[in-house]
Amino acid sequence: MNNRQRKTLEAIFGEPTPADLEWSELASLLSALGAERSEGSGSRVRFKLGDAKLVIHRPHPKPVMDRNAVRAVRAFLIARGIQP
Repeated sequence: MNNRQRKTLEAIFGEPTPADLEWSELASLLSALGAERSEGSGSRVRFKLGDAKLVIHRPHPKPVMDRNAVRAVRAFLIARGIQP
């Protein structure tokens, strides 16, 4: 995991929940953690890390994730025992 991905991980667990996390940063972090990514229909994207699964929608038209999506990612990481 590089420094930028580490900062993204810290931002996900930050308070208040960030509302400006970019999709590309999240995808890069999950990839570095070893998550498998598969595209669903429309903007749906699935990430699988071990036995934990996360299904979220790729944000559009702006590439910025909302707070609820960031909270879902946080819960997904906690389920796998990943914290900053």
